[in-house]
Amino acid sequence: MTPITNSDVAARARQSLGASEEAIYRTVADVLARRGASGLVADVGCGSGRLWSYIAPRFGGCIGIDAVRYDDLPPAVQFHEADLDAGTLPVAPGAVDAALAVETIEHLENPRAFVRALARITRPGGVVVITTPNQLSLLSLLTLAARGRFSAFQENTYPAHLTALLEVDLRRIAAEAGLVDVQIDFTRSGRLPLTRRHYPRIVSTVFPRACSDNIVMSAVRGPA
Repeated sequence: MTPITNSDVAARARQSLGASEEAIYRTVADVLARRGASGLVADVGCGSGRLWSYIAPRFGGCIGIDAVRYDDLPPAVQFHEADLDAGTLPVAPGAVDAALAVETIEHLENPRAFVRALARITRPGGVVVITTPNQLSLLSLLTLAARGRFSAFQENTYPAHLTALLEVDLRRIAAEAGLVDVQIDFTRSGRLPLTRRHYPRIVSTVFPRACSDNIVMSAVRGPA
């Protein structure tokens, strides 16, 4: 089997299988509802487009952007192919009311350029939502101590997973991109260390940062 190289954008994209966990999609939908987001949404790094079924009632249209198009992409998603490491997106500035990047930023070489691109296509007052593996979960910290790598950045995920970001990194990058009102949420779904089981919901609700596999950052595009 030929190894996947960092420069093979399409192969790296397909390594993710085009889908994420249901808990991530539910949390993104909850965040969008709390933010009152509606209108036109861009799902950047859309994969197979599973997110759309969770957020469709809120939005009148969806632009899907990714390095490859999956066969099961919903017909309602208007697809555009793009290299997300290029620093630009095939959407006009300020064209969308919300820009979402679900489990995408960790796949990229330059997260700062990517977030600037998300902010650029979002109208002033619009919402940007980014999710990524939570490096500060108990599982991830224990894996870092034992193996010298965060749990989502082991050899079997490379080079699909390139960039590990902490909560503080997300906040700094958002501010640098002109995003304001930054809020952090957690999926409240996480795997118990050394097992395939997940934390009971009551535990992950009380200790969301320690017991969630994924973090969700949302913010508002500041004035133009």
